[in-house]
Amino acid sequence: MTRHNTHKHRAAGVLAGVVALALGGCAATSAPSSSVTLAEKAPLLPSSLFAGESQRFDAWQCEPAHQNLVTAGSADTLRLWSMHGAWQLPRAIVASGERFQQGDISFWNKGQEARVETPRGQLQCELAEQRQAFTRADYPDVMFMGRGNEPGWMIKLSSQTPEMTLVSNYGRETRTLPYMVSVMDNDAGRVVIENAQADDFFRVSIEASACFDNMSGEPFPARVTLTIDSEQYAGCGQGIAPIRQ
Repeated sequence: MTRHNTHKHRAAGVLAGVVALALGGCAATSAPSSSVTLAEKAPLLPSSLFAGESQRFDAWQCEPAHQNLVTAGSADTLRLWSMHGAWQLPRAIVASGERFQQGDISFWNKGQEARVETPRGQLQCELAEQRQAFTRADYPDVMFMGRGNEPGWMIKLSSQTPEMTLVSNYGRETRTLPYMVSVMDNDAGRVVIENAQADDFFRVSIEASACFDNMSGEPFPARVTLTIDSEQYAGCGQGIAPIRQ
């Protein structure tokens, strides 16, 4: 497992000015909860960690400055992730393609190409990668799954109880650990869980953000940072919603 892994597709610079500042007006700004809480049931996670009604995540490589975005679209809404956060854009009426717009921010999808418009400029994007969203059929009783590489690791948060299953060392080691919620910021899409016991200390930080597997390039809606055994590891993750009846 490589310490402080750097994702292969990383956005910076211009996206902060072009997308993050412009899209920032779409997000609420209420204060996050930061007190540690212990519960018998699993917590509800921010909606920005999930695919919504979509069954697929799309990765977009955008210019200028090599910006990278992740989207998950449904009939009425497009979920958009950059390296600086997540937003939801409702569908707009257009003559061709699919356009989603919230205020001055729009995402115009024309198959393999897309255009992002903001008050500060445009991004011209090309479809780079696609990934089917994880489902409860894939991971029963799991509400969030995160993973990283070199060496391979995976975390699975139970949908029933505040417990985390950690699979590490390329699948050779498995531990199930209880956790407490220390940060829950629904507006920012940020969650921190931890176990403060000295013998089994760990902390997991989950943030809604465009994330790309550093080996396959597959897109995810969340960055995951795992701290355990005095080491820190970086990866990607996705919330997994219950199956609709």
